[in-house]
Amino acid sequence: MVKGITCIQPVASTEQLALLESFFSALGFEPGKGWDDASGRGRAFLAPVGNLELIEGELPSQKAGIFVEVTSLDSVRETTQAWLKKHAPSAALDAIADTDWKSRLFAVEPVPGFSIAFWEWQEPLRGRPVALEGDLSAEGMKFAIIVARWNAVITDRLLQGALDCLYRSGAKKEDVQVLRVPGAWEIPSAARKIAESKTVDAVITLGLLLRGETAHYEAIYNEVSRGIGQSQQETGIPHAFGVLTCETLEQALDRAGLKAGNKGFEAASAAIEMVSLHKKIEVKTGAKDVEQKTGVSA
Repeated sequence: MVKGITCIQPVASTEQLALLESFFSALGFEPGKGWDDASGRGRAFLAPVGNLELIEGELPSQKAGIFVEVTSLDSVRETTQAWLKKHAPSAALDAIADTDWKSRLFAVEPVPGFSIAFWEWQEPLRGRPVALEGDLSAEGMKFAIIVARWNAVITDRLLQGALDCLYRSGAKKEDVQVLRVPGAWEIPSAARKIAESKTVDAVITLGLLLRGETAHYEAIYNEVSRGIGQSQQETGIPHAFGVLTCETLEQALDRAGLKAGNKGFEAASAAIEMVSLHKKIEVKTGAKDVEQKTGVSA
């Protein structure tokens, strides 16, 4: 019968609410449904898993009542430190410390009186290979969004979702190019051209193919998907695939923000993560090259 759990924390002012919204967005939280009406305003942030824990005695961190489990604590602290430097340079930020429950943890106070702790298990993968993963901070990244005009009632919704994701994740408006093409068939050509220019870190492709509108639906889809994939492989620039293939307009509307999330938002999120992963791979392989050439660990 229980569906979910929500933790509600009051903040003192509109300015603090805006700061916390910026803080959680920078860390990659998925935005939920907020509100802004005569009764007040609120902002929601979603995590994949929610837990309610009852503890006898003192909290693991005396400063925080909210604990967020992460998979890359050092990266989270670096992102937090960068955000604090820009928005709250005098805010309290703890060093990462080991706990007595086999984890690592740090606490931060992004606004006065609002503390939150981030933690990870010291052995979170329990024997499985350690994964190198991308983060969801788009700060400093450049993107191109290729969007088809055909079926604009859907593609404009996808574009809105993609822009929402990028800006919430820290991308600047001047670092996001929007290129409109006639239809899905023209997306690979534009994607290839902008990727070959090496002026962007990732390309986000948005379009819609409806089976009922064309007798050669499969042929077009195959060529569009093949062209986008080939552009990604041959240029080395990540391409996020946000071209919907649906039986009906109703299905497309559901996938453009009504019932099944916004696939434009999801494509942009994937693009951010892949750019971050590419950068981490470059850093890691660069460090190995230095070590091999000099014999000194970078």
